[in-house]
Amino acid sequence: MSIQATPAALSRFQEHRLFRLASGARGWVLPVALLLLWQALAQGGLIAVNVLPAPSAVALAGWESLRSGELVQNMWVSTLRALAGLAVGGLIGFGLGIANGLSRAVNDVTDTTLQMVRNVPHLALIPLVILWFGIGEESKLFLVALGVFFPIYINTLHGVRSVDPQLIEMARAYEMSSGALFRRVILPGALPSIFVGLRFALGIMWLTLIVAETIAAESGLGHMAMQAREFLLVDVVVLAILIYALLGKLADIITQFGERAALRWHPAFQKEGAR
Repeated sequence: MSIQATPAALSRFQEHRLFRLASGARGWVLPVALLLLWQALAQGGLIAVNVLPAPSAVALAGWESLRSGELVQNMWVSTLRALAGLAVGGLIGFGLGIANGLSRAVNDVTDTTLQMVRNVPHLALIPLVILWFGIGEESKLFLVALGVFFPIYINTLHGVRSVDPQLIEMARAYEMSSGALFRRVILPGALPSIFVGLRFALGIMWLTLIVAETIAAESGLGHMAMQAREFLLVDVVVLAILIYALLGKLADIITQFGERAALRWHPAFQKEGAR
C-alpha cells in the first residue's frame, strides 16, 4: 500500500524549505552589499588601486591564479595544514576535557598547568617554534594544534560538568554501567558546549594558519600572499584574505550541519527545525 502526502503536508514542507532558504540567504545580504559598495567606491576613484583593488580586479586575479593551478595547490596545502592541526589539537583537547570533567584527581593534576599555558599567546611562540622546528610543516602543525586545543578543552570540560546531576543519579539508580552512562547521558549532555568550542576553534585555526604561513612557510595561501606583497600585487593579497574568510565560513557551515544532526534530540534544535 502506497502512502501519498496530502496537499497540506506538501505545502508545509515547501514553506519550511522556503523559510530555510530565505534564512540562509539573509546572511549573505550584508556581504554582497559591502562588495557592491566596495566596487562602486573603487570605480569612482574614492579608493586607490594600490590601497584596495576593486572586487572585479581581485576576481580577475583569482581567475588567473586558478587557471595556472597555483591557487588550487595553495588552497589544498593550507586546508590540509588546518585540518591536521585541528585533528591533533582537537582530539587532545577533547580527551583532556573529558578526563578532567569526569575525574577530580586528573583535573587537580593537570588543569592548573593547562590554565597557565593558556594565558601565553600562542602566536607569541612563533620565534621559538621556528627555532624548534624550522619553517617545515611541523611548526605550522604545532601552532594550529595549540591554537585549537584550548577552546575545545575548556568547552568540553564545561559541557561535562554542566550535565544535569539528576540525570546521572537516575542512570545510576537504573544500574547503568559506566560506559553506558558516558555514551547515553554525559556525552550527549556535553555536546552543545563541545560544538561551541569547535566553532570557536575553527576561527582560531584559520587565524593561526594565516600568521604561520606568512612568517614561516614555503607554500600555502599565506605564502602566496607574502610573495604577492613583495611584487606589490595587492589584488592577490586581498584574494588570499578573502579565500581565508570563505574557507572559514565553509568550515562553520559544515560544523553547523553536524551540530544539527547530532543534536536533533535537543529542544532548541527541535524548535529550530519546526519553524
